[in-house]
Amino acid sequence: MDTYGLRFDVNCSILFTELPLLRRPAAAAAAGFGAVEFWWPFGDDPVPGDHEVDAFLAALGDAGVSLAGLNFAAGDLAQGHRGWLSLPGRSAAFRDNIAACAGIAERAGCRVLNALYGNRVDGVAGAEQDELALENLGLAARAAGAAGATVVVESLNRYESPDYPLLTAASAVAVVDRVRAAAGVANIAFLADLYHLGRMGEDLAGVLTSYADKIGHVQIADVPGRGAPGTGQTDFGPLFAQLARMGYPGPVGLEYKPTDPADSSSSFGWLAGGRN
Repeated sequence: MDTYGLRFDVNCSILFTELPLLRRPAAAAAAGFGAVEFWWPFGDDPVPGDHEVDAFLAALGDAGVSLAGLNFAAGDLAQGHRGWLSLPGRSAAFRDNIAACAGIAERAGCRVLNALYGNRVDGVAGAEQDELALENLGLAARAAGAAGATVVVESLNRYESPDYPLLTAASAVAVVDRVRAAAGVANIAFLADLYHLGRMGEDLAGVLTSYADKIGHVQIADVPGRGAPGTGQTDFGPLFAQLARMGYPGPVGLEYKPTDPADSSSSFGWLAGGRN
């Protein structure tokens, strides 16, 4: 598959999970990647200890890979959690996490921090959650900016995240625009996750065209099974060509399930080159 000169990083929270977390950066390097990304790698702890952070950063350094993206703490994704920033009961923990996440980004030279919006909560008005999210995203963007990073916001799909309110590109971009205006920050952008957008039936080429100036990061997986390109219905070649024509400057995050969960390294046969 022609990747048109794009660079790719591998998400080590969904790939290489057959290995302990701190061994995954080295496995990514052995597979030819120079950059990785992670969901929050410290479980439910919003403020990990210095030893844990040092060990994580050492694993990156020892492997010789850069950290292309990191999620803020978002709860247990396998249990259906989808972020804390709009949840009244977890807002304080999210605010504690802001400094920890931005600090890791600064030390690692990470430029993209992903803030999952959070599910709707029974008994709390959606407008109240949205106001809380606006405030917390502004705080996160200011802290990220001091670390040289951009906060990104993504839409998900209703099949896997039925209580998540951002289910279209337009809804996520509207949040980005609102935070930029209300908080006076420029370093908040749209994460164009082509898997979630594709699952929702969006026109992927149209999304890339419409929001080219709002996109801060791109992630991919094939539809509908969240596998590698070529395992599903998405025609990635034209999308890669479009990203290249747009001059998209960042890496494309590989956030898909490995074909063989016991051997993630076998999932990159479609990618002849372009590893970051």
